[in-house]
Amino acid sequence: MRDALLLRNARIVLTDSTTGPTSVLIEDGRVARVFDSSEIPPASSQIVDLTGLTLFPGFIDIHIHGSASVDTMDTTADGLHKIAVFLRNNGVTAWVPTLVPASAEGYERAIRAISDVIDDQKARLPIPEARTLGVHYEGPFVNNQQCGALHREYFRTFETIEDINSLPTLSETNAIHLMTLAPEIVGGIALIEELTKRNWITSIGHTRATTDTLDFALAAGARHMTHFMNAMTPLHHRAPGPVDWGLMNDQVTCDLIADGIHLDPSILKLILRNRTSKRVSLISDAIAATGLGDGEYQIWGETIAVKDGRTRNSHGSIAGSVITMLDAARMMLALGFSESEVAQMAALNPARLLKLDHDCGSIEAGKRADLIALDDERRVRLTIIGGQIAFQDLPS
Repeated sequence: MRDALLLRNARIVLTDSTTGPTSVLIEDGRVARVFDSSEIPPASSQIVDLTGLTLFPGFIDIHIHGSASVDTMDTTADGLHKIAVFLRNNGVTAWVPTLVPASAEGYERAIRAISDVIDDQKARLPIPEARTLGVHYEGPFVNNQQCGALHREYFRTFETIEDINSLPTLSETNAIHLMTLAPEIVGGIALIEELTKRNWITSIGHTRATTDTLDFALAAGARHMTHFMNAMTPLHHRAPGPVDWGLMNDQVTCDLIADGIHLDPSILKLILRNRTSKRVSLISDAIAATGLGDGEYQIWGETIAVKDGRTRNSHGSIAGSVITMLDAARMMLALGFSESEVAQMAALNPARLLKLDHDCGSIEAGKRADLIALDDERRVRLTIIGGQIAFQDLPS
C-alpha cells in the first residue's frame, strides 16, 4: 500500500452539499474515508492541514485546444506535458486534448503526441500532471455554414466507411474518443451510428440541424451538445432548431463556455434555469494564448488577436477562449450558483459524459483522489492527482 495522506479541516464540496471542517483519508491513490474532523484521525504518514480552504473534486476539461503557448495541433509530447502542468496548477486534474479540422498529416502528428504523453503518464511521472484521457475531434464532419473559427477546407462528409477509418485513433486501452459533428451533413446519422458502435462519444455542434434530424441523431446515439448556443443556428420563434431542441430534451446534456463573452452572463443563467446543473458541463475551449495575456498569436495558420480576454481571428470571429476551467468556475460562482452545482458542472458531469463517473468526478470513498483546494479568493492552493500532491501553494 502506498503511503496514506490525510487532509484535515477543509470544507468539502460534495455532490449535494458543502460540509463544515472535514477530513479526507487517501490510501492507494483513492479516497478511503470522508469524516468529521472532530473524530480521532487514523495514523497517516503525511498530514496536510487545509483549515480555511475548500476542497473540490478536480476539474475535468473535455474541450481544450491549448494553453501556455502550446497548441494541441502543432506540438510534441513535451508540449502536451507543458499544457498538463499548466492545467494542474489551475485546478484541472484531467483533460481531453481537442483537435480542429486538419490535414491527414496534422491529425497523425497530433495523435502521435497524445499517445506519447499518455504513455509517459502511465509510467508515473515524478510529479503528477493533469491526466490526458484521450482525444476530442472537433470536426471534421461539421456544417460549412457554422464553421466558427474552424477551417472549411478540411471539412468532410461521411460517404464511405473509409471516411472514419482514415482518422487516426489512440491504441491505448480505455483511451477516450470524442467527436463533435453536425448530424445534417451528408451521411451524418450513419456516421453517429458507426461511431456509437465503436464506443466513441458523439456530441452535436457546428450545426444547423432541424429538430427532426436532431431526433434521428439522438436515436443514433448522440446525447450531448458542444459549446451550446455557439456555432449553431440561433433560437428562432418560428423555426425550432438546435437551441430549442437542446433546451427542451431531457435526454440531452450540453457544455458551455462560461467566459462572459461566448455567452452573456444572463444567458448562462437562463440556460441553467432550464437545464439545471445536472445536465451542464463547463469547458474552457482554451487556445494556446491562454495564460499569456493580450497580444497577437500565430495559431491554426492565422493570426488570432487577444484583447481584454476576447479572441478574434482575421475574419472577426471569436476563435476559442483564453480562460481556464477555474475561470469558468469563478464565473458561475459569481453568478450565484452553489459550490456543489459548480463541482457538478466542472467535474462530475464531464466525468459522466466520458463514462468515468464511477471512478472520478466527485469526492467519495472508493473514487480516485483527484482533488483541488481553493482559498476564499478561489485561487488553487493544492492539487492532488491520483492521491499524490501535484501542486501546492499553501498559506503559511
